Amino acid sequence: MKLYIPNSAFLGNIDPFLKSFDPSGTESLEITANNKWISIHPAVLAMIAALGVTVDPANIRCQKFEARSSHYLARMGLFKTLKIPFNVPFVEHEPAGRFIPITRIRGSDELSRFIADMVPLLHLEPEQARTIGYIISELARNVIEHAEADHGAFLCAQYYKKSNSIRVGIADTGVGIKQTITRSHPADTDLEAIRLALRPGITGTTNREGGTEQNAGAGLFFIKSIASINRDFFVIYSGNALYKLLKKPAGVRPRLHADPFDDRHSQEENLPAWRGTVVGADITLDQTAEFSALLDAIAGTYKAAVRERVQARYRRPKFI
Repeated sequence: MKLYIPNSAFLGNIDPFLKSFDPSGTESLEITANNKWISIHPAVLAMIAALGVTVDPANIRCQKFEARSSHYLARMGLFKTLKIPFNVPFVEHEPAGRFIPITRIRGSDELSRFIADMVPLLHLEPEQARTIGYIISELARNVIEHAEADHGAFLCAQYYKKSNSIRVGIADTGVGIKQTITRSHPADTDLEAIRLALRPGITGTTNREGGTEQNAGAGLFFIKSIASINRDFFVIYSGNALYKLLKKPAGVRPRLHADPFDDRHSQEENLPAWRGTVVGADITLDQTAEFSALLDAIAGTYKAAVRERVQARYRRPKFI
């Protein structure tokens, strides 16, 4: 397998990074990068970590990075996670309130610690922070319970003071969205499966509208909706398909849509196949003063979408 890290790989321009991914030869991993500098989203770091732990460290080849970039990757825990040597001294800044390095989540205890570390990173009122923490925990819990990811989920996050925003990434190398969603709902392609997974009330655990008490099929919908309202980016990549929520133009009143294809977005269906799922989100924190109203809107859209599907089902003609 091969990964090339360009000088910039944030959610808005993540497509070239994904297209350069070579998934062949799963027994080894070669990591190369722009030789001047790199600036990458936590979702990219989570992807590299998730892919790297599937390979024997002896079969990982990683080029020598430019000094500043190598220090950043080391501080975010990439070399430690991949168990490859890094002997260049660097200053280990206190992460609290600034970033969460790459963290492997394989159970509820590790997930609880990640969320506890994430709360100060949000710089929000306690109730608002708990709400976003809950949504992130739902994404990770889905991996733990349903993705059949032997190596768990890999998460990391970073706070950007200048834009007062947080960027979050989670990746796994499990069975992918199509296999999990089609246990209960038909989907012929990876993109169709992603579309279903982003709809509220759809979960691979049941074909019942609204999901179950344990899994309501709402985690992805919630975080996509937060990004939409805040005019931020959101991406989900699984199999050979990518869905990217695009920023809404300023002055356009944001609306919540149950169908993700009704949002301003881009999509790809011919990317190198990722065996698992990657989710990345940007969350602008200074636009959450009315966060309680946003949560009400999300909940209302979710309930309405479920109600419409239930009504549509009972409107179907019945043949005897």
